[in-house]
Amino acid sequence: MLTAAWLFARHGRSHRARVIVEALVEDDPTDGVAAAALAELLLADGEAPAALKVLAAADFPPELSRAEAILETRALAMTGRADESARRWRRYLAAQKGANRSWVEEG
Repeated sequence: MLTAAWLFARHGRSHRARVIVEALVEDDPTDGVAAAALAELLLADGEAPAALKVLAAADFPPELSRAEAILETRALAMTGRADESARRWRRYLAAQKGANRSWVEEG
C-alpha cells in the first residue's frame, strides 16, 4: 500500500496518496513507516500540528531515527517553535555521534 501511495504522490496525486497513508496509520498508529509517510504529506500541505501528532503516536524503528528527527524538526520549525526544533536536531546528532563531538553544541 505504501508503494501505491508513493506512486500517487510522485505523479501529483498527493490527495490519493494521503487517503491511503491515513488509512494505514488509522489501522496502526504506531507504524513508524506509515507515520513518516503521512507526516511528510501533512508537512507538504502545511499541516505541521497534525504531523507532530502523528509522529508522537508512532514507534520508529532504529533505521528510521534520522527520518523521525528530520520530520519532527521540520514540523516544530513550521509551528514557530524554532528553539524546540534546534534542540530536537541537536538531540538526534548527539545520539548518533556523541555529545562530545565539536559540531554538537549545547545551548
